Amino acid sequence: MVFTLAQLRRPTALLALGIAVSIPGGPAFAQAAPVSANPAEEATVQSARDYRIRQGDEISVTIFGETALTPPAPLRVVQGGTISLPFAGEVTVSGLTTEQASIAIAHKLLRYLREPHVTVAIYSVGPVEALVLGNVKVPGKYTLPPPARLTDAIAAAGGLGPVDGDLPDARLEAPEGTTSRASLQKLLHDGDESQNVVIESGETVYVPAPATFNVQVLGAVDKPGDTAMHEGDDVAMAVARAGASTAQKPDLNRVLIKRTTADGKTTTQTVNLYPILKDGDLSHDVILQKGDLVFVPQAHQGVSLLDLLYPLRALVP
Repeated sequence: MVFTLAQLRRPTALLALGIAVSIPGGPAFAQAAPVSANPAEEATVQSARDYRIRQGDEISVTIFGETALTPPAPLRVVQGGTISLPFAGEVTVSGLTTEQASIAIAHKLLRYLREPHVTVAIYSVGPVEALVLGNVKVPGKYTLPPPARLTDAIAAAGGLGPVDGDLPDARLEAPEGTTSRASLQKLLHDGDESQNVVIESGETVYVPAPATFNVQVLGAVDKPGDTAMHEGDDVAMAVARAGASTAQKPDLNRVLIKRTTADGKTTTQTVNLYPILKDGDLSHDVILQKGDLVFVPQAHQGVSLLDLLYPLRALVP
């Protein structure tokens, strides 16, 4: 006998998360979900009818009227998201609700039972295993208590590493390969809890580090040559990292920036760092790009630069 999906879905009854599925007709028997060892986990799972079974969870399966086919103990969802049952064999349940898992098991039993009545319930929720990589203090694989969220994964990895400017978007990759993003700026800076997404077991959380590049800083600086910069760094930061001690007598009111554009053209501009250091007037500064050349000329007259060089040195992290 062949049944349509609509026939397979009728009738059903729900008690807590125990779902009784009758295929194709007849009475439906509901079984309450067993009490979890952790009351907090039980409350979380039982309050979410759409909870989806994950690897590491334990589920109880009851096949009404078939004691020999009903597992005597809860079944753990193993790697690959499957459970194993007599006659039914391996059944993929990861990612399914308890109702959907009941239907999947009943489908498998149709070859041996005319009208299988199947109940699936969450017995215990397994831990969440997440791989946290990128700009965190201690990257690695972490086991988190359920339900786990993005902030739990970042906290387990020791928090974020150094960040310049706004916080980045975290990239999340599910075990099946789908990716999504969550704004850490909105979550951690603005308090937007909608960005604190749930982490599934087997998920990878990647936090991008600030982009780095080199510029050349030459002239009256302590360490001329390539200088490592972060995305968003300006001329003042480049000169600070290259070192501009009074012994070099740098002339900070006419720092030259040479830039080659994508079409091969070369542009040159002069930046006066004095207003930046003295008054914090950032309108005089320039954001640097990869491949820029910064030249700090030497002052021709013996002017005292000590007071202005102190704040410049303070820019260096």
